[in-house]
Amino acid sequence: MTNVALTWQEAALIGAGCFAVASAVDRFAPGRRSVIFKIAPFGREVGIILGLYALWQLAGGVSLGHTGEAVQRGQWVWKHERAWHFPSEVALQRPILGHSLFVQVCNIYYATMHFGMLLAVLLWLYIRHREAYRRTRTLIVLTTTACLLVALVPVAPPRLIGVGMVDTAAAYGQSVYAVTSQLGADQYSAMPSVHVAWAFLVAIAVIGATRSRWRWLIVLHTAATLYVVVVTANHFWLDGVVAVALLGLSLATQVVSRRIVGQRRQLPRRPTDNRPDAELLRVDAN
Repeated sequence: MTNVALTWQEAALIGAGCFAVASAVDRFAPGRRSVIFKIAPFGREVGIILGLYALWQLAGGVSLGHTGEAVQRGQWVWKHERAWHFPSEVALQRPILGHSLFVQVCNIYYATMHFGMLLAVLLWLYIRHREAYRRTRTLIVLTTTACLLVALVPVAPPRLIGVGMVDTAAAYGQSVYAVTSQLGADQYSAMPSVHVAWAFLVAIAVIGATRSRWRWLIVLHTAATLYVVVVTANHFWLDGVVAVALLGLSLATQVVSRRIVGQRRQLPRRPTDNRPDAELLRVDAN
């Protein structure tokens, strides 16, 4: 099966195209009221997100370390998960290996839904909940940047450290790392899992933006993402734990920043006056 994930070049090219189209709409068709012209500026936002995605894909090529070190770190994670009594990734994967269709669905979900669901939620927020959209976009930038910084130290995933896990995507020709003629995502950047960070992030965004009873369905995507990143042998449980911790840190940073900005706006300001300095001094003296 053909690799369905975007390389950094494809993401950058599509993002630039979206940005260009949105800018053209703003320039040559301002004020149009049709739905298409209201949605078109979202292309600029898609361009920003795709730019982040391309940076994430590209950053793997500048990891601060070597393959051998990445494998050693992956083995360290595996060893400590067992010591800390985490559930076994091998035990979770083993029951699905005999079900080829289900495995392939998991591979496709891993390769596409983290970014696909993120874009779908952002579009919905942009159209229906613009203020929540702005908060979510900022949170995406903060969280993804934090994940990129941690990922500069390479850590091999379970499928590459010889612990008995099957590389399910490679087994069915669906690997997002199969592209050899061009730079793609670095398979030694397992820690942290951006997939998990984004899955929890969109759940927070949806649940916080609406009071509908259906909002809780987004949790199914979060749970499915957490499941597929493990059963496809692309991530350890700890990769997800660290990702959620970085999301929490980013969210706290955002909340504190908003409070500081809000407090500054509430500070009383001395009214400006264009009267001569001598007259101002006389008024102050009285």
